[in-house]
Amino acid sequence: MNAKGVTPIKDRPKMTPSALMRLAGLSAVAAGLCFIVIGLFHQENVPSSVTTATWANVHIVATAMGFFGLFGLAGLYARQVEKSGWLGLVGFVMFSIWLALMMSFSFVEAFILPRLATESPAFVAGFLGMFTGTASEVDLGVLPTLWMISGPLFIVGPLLFAIATFRAGVLPRMAAGLLALGAVLIPAGALLPPQHESLVMIPVGVAMAWLGYALFSERRESPSKVLIDQRMAKPEPSNAA
Repeated sequence: MNAKGVTPIKDRPKMTPSALMRLAGLSAVAAGLCFIVIGLFHQENVPSSVTTATWANVHIVATAMGFFGLFGLAGLYARQVEKSGWLGLVGFVMFSIWLALMMSFSFVEAFILPRLATESPAFVAGFLGMFTGTASEVDLGVLPTLWMISGPLFIVGPLLFAIATFRAGVLPRMAAGLLALGAVLIPAGALLPPQHESLVMIPVGVAMAWLGYALFSERRESPSKVLIDQRMAKPEPSNAA
């Protein structure tokens, strides 16, 4: 620290790629836990649920899931980008788009719908009707279309990403298998009672948390140690004439 109490720039801690990977791992763990909370506590999509504290809290968690999920998924993809190939890229993009859509929808559900429950019940009923397949009395614009494409994105995106992760072998293959299983089970949610449909998100959440923990806890060699190892691995020059 200099005489004026300001730390020189060269002495300030720097964000390293290893630290970024660890942060991405933690973010993926947080997103996975959010998946699990939503799966356990999400209420039925009916107007009477909108004004409850559980509804608001669950959709705040869902908004956080999108935020943490985007950063965490980027770290998971970056860790295996060289081996996951185009399959990993497509899965990463589709899964990321779904997370971004869910973050937007969940923000509306957490902070806007409860305020409109008494002032504009038709809009609330129409918005919730997107999830249940009920016709809306109000014009919701492009929102129903976005919700319609989110379903295939949530199935195909995680499935492709899981297959690429399994094939890459960089992160735990069992976690990748669980993610693939969770993606395959998502359509089965339509066969469950409405109040239990969200349970299909739990396997995906466990898999995300597992992959994130593996990324966070992974030990990486420092650049100086790698350089030393490379120098030691070089063959000694021959002195023979």
